[in-house]
Amino acid sequence: MRWFNTTLSIVKDTIKEMFTNHFTSFEILESFKIADIGCASGPNTFLFMSEVIDTVYNLSNQNKSLEISIVLNDLHKNDFNNIFSALPSFYKQLQEKHGYEFSQKCFISGVAASFYERLLPCKSLHFVHSSSSLHWLSQVPKNLENKGHIYMAKDCLPHVFEAYKNQFYKDFSSFINKRSHEILPSGRMVLTFLGRSIPDPSSNDCCCLWELLAQSLLDVVSQRLIKEEDVDSFNLPIYTPYIDEVKEIIMNDMSFDVKKIAIFKHNWDQDDNDDKKKSGEIVVNFIRAVTQSILVTHFGELFLNNVFKRYAERVTNHLKTEKTKFIILTICLMKK
Repeated sequence: MRWFNTTLSIVKDTIKEMFTNHFTSFEILESFKIADIGCASGPNTFLFMSEVIDTVYNLSNQNKSLEISIVLNDLHKNDFNNIFSALPSFYKQLQEKHGYEFSQKCFISGVAASFYERLLPCKSLHFVHSSSSLHWLSQVPKNLENKGHIYMAKDCLPHVFEAYKNQFYKDFSSFINKRSHEILPSGRMVLTFLGRSIPDPSSNDCCCLWELLAQSLLDVVSQRLIKEEDVDSFNLPIYTPYIDEVKEIIMNDMSFDVKKIAIFKHNWDQDDNDDKKKSGEIVVNFIRAVTQSILVTHFGELFLNNVFKRYAERVTNHLKTEKTKFIILTICLMKK
């Protein structure tokens, strides 16, 4: 998760820069309002909140009345109960770190809705953060005939690539437009999501991981544990864009200036681990965590262990012969 720590540094630097060069002085600001879009419910949710609150506290020690409002957003199925049940402990840690008075001026709430729609009132936010969410589409592209695959692959027909690209353009354009209404002038967004390193949408750094999963599903078809037509009718609602596609959408909207772009490349095989089997298991556990609910909905849970066992074998074999990278895009935007 080194990339996450790097993007957290970008978030903190962006907040500092806001008040150094472009924004209202902290001395006269009454409240600082933040949204974490696609917040999920794991430890990174609390790590982000803690880091942002610490940053604001350190910047605002001359303003004892400043309040911080953090809105957490994700889909309705997100485990908000897990977040809210952990908040008393989170507030206790805040109190121990920064004092009781400051902890009482930090307000955390949740909005359960698609981030491709409006979430909050007009001009109500100073800062928006999103990590590991915007590569997820609002839906699988419609009328997608993609037999034998679950995503884009090197031997897919041209219409598959076009359908995925069009859906991403529609969704990301909607995201940018909706946030443009909610963010105050000179407010910021820091967005981090999976991407690809070259314009070719069939490149390994966006397709290989998912094609190995498709092949693993077909392995289980050959064992007659799931039906081939179930694989043919399943496609992932995901798109890993090239940075120029992202910039084109932002420029077309004309609501934001691009302040910073960072592109991170990380090997699947973290730290060049010689134990390829262990590395394969780490990759597969990560993919299982983010795809299991979708797979269970479509295929059922009964045979997923078989699928991921075959997937681990395929990923391990891949790592023995080829280095493939995750491409992570981080982009910082300023509202005009």
